[in-house]
Amino acid sequence: MKAPARLGLYGLILVTVFAVAGFTANAVVPDATVQTWTDQSPDGHHQNEDGDEDMTGTTHHGHHPDPAALGLGLAQDGYRLTDVSAPASPGVHGELTFAVTGPDGRPVTDFALEHEKELHLIVVRADGQHFAHVHPERDETGTWSIPWEWEAAGSYRIIADFLPAETGEGLTLSTTVHAGGDYTPTPAEQPITAATTDGFDVAVEGDLVAGEASPLTMTVSRDGEPVTTLEPYLGAFGHLVALRDGDLAYLHVHPHGAAPQPGETSGPEIAFEATAPTEGRYLLYLDFQVDGQVHTAPLVLDAGDAGDRPDHGTHEDDTHEDEDGMDHDH
Repeated sequence: MKAPARLGLYGLILVTVFAVAGFTANAVVPDATVQTWTDQSPDGHHQNEDGDEDMTGTTHHGHHPDPAALGLGLAQDGYRLTDVSAPASPGVHGELTFAVTGPDGRPVTDFALEHEKELHLIVVRADGQHFAHVHPERDETGTWSIPWEWEAAGSYRIIADFLPAETGEGLTLSTTVHAGGDYTPTPAEQPITAATTDGFDVAVEGDLVAGEASPLTMTVSRDGEPVTTLEPYLGAFGHLVALRDGDLAYLHVHPHGAAPQPGETSGPEIAFEATAPTEGRYLLYLDFQVDGQVHTAPLVLDAGDAGDRPDHGTHEDDTHEDEDGMDHDH
């Protein structure tokens, strides 16, 4: 074959390969999420149309913190999430494994306890479905592992929240893992302020306001009766994870009240304080424990702008104080 013909054939093959790759990506992840995730550079920064870094890491309006602070990057402050491995497709039993390397490039093996665990791992699909808050085990080499089997195909955000003993500063790192197969996304289409899980009814009261600390109250009931037997779980009566819809940015949520004592119970209300960095939709996941079993209730709230509130500019009744200094919750 002559050189021009070979070049032409080679070009045709490249066009076909890139076309198939683009189709596959859109089949696995919703278009909006693909755009958000792929627009981020490897260090978690977002690039604008001119190729410059945009520290928002998102297209939402509102306050724009560093994406690293929202768990949108593989690395932060010299720490990096590495060697992530998981089963390739749903229905395959295996392990989810990874390591955290420090500024010296070596796996970290010294972590401080935070809410009774060295590391909290959040796994959630791109559309917010199949949420899991788990606690893998670490071996002496610094490798974390947990038995794992995907329930459904799709692209998943893997979020590691931990506290290196060397710095004493909390970090959140994340990456994406793909579980192969047919995937039909089912994103949140509207706010959800009440949900039922395992026979428990959970409702949320409160409004998320972009850029402000927003009090949220969760109420747990069963068969129409308030549940007053909430048990301590990981040092609290409830744990709330909040993720921004679209890029799954990870919000730090603070609990109200002192840490529970052994044997103490509470309920039906659990109070939190969350700060949404931008306007937009947020996915909430409440973990609570009753009779030794942990249950998770999924909820959805939209965060508005502070200027949209009728009482904007008056905050006389908004101040409150927590007995435990509002430690970071999960």
